[in-house]
Amino acid sequence: MNTYLKALCLAIYVLAAIGAYVMLPSSVTSALQMVAIILLAAHTLELIVAFKSVKRYPGPLVDSIALTLLFGLLHWKPLSRAS
Repeated sequence: MNTYLKALCLAIYVLAAIGAYVMLPSSVTSALQMVAIILLAAHTLELIVAFKSVKRYPGPLVDSIALTLLFGLLHWKPLSRAS
C-alpha cells in the first residue's frame, strides 16, 4: 500500500511538471499543479514538525529531507515507529 501511495505522489509531481511544458487540457493542468503545490506545502510543514524522525534516516540527512518533501508521512512515519 505504501508503495502505491508513493507512486501516486510521484505521479502527481511528474504530471504537474509535464503540464508546464506540454499542452494538456487546461483544467487538468491547473488542477494537477494546484494539488502538487498543496502537497509540497503540506510535506514542508511535515518536515518541520517531524524533523526528529527525519533525522533517524540511516542515510544522509539531505536524502531524508528530499524524501520527506516528496512523500511526507509515507517516509518519516516508519522512521518514527522504528525508534
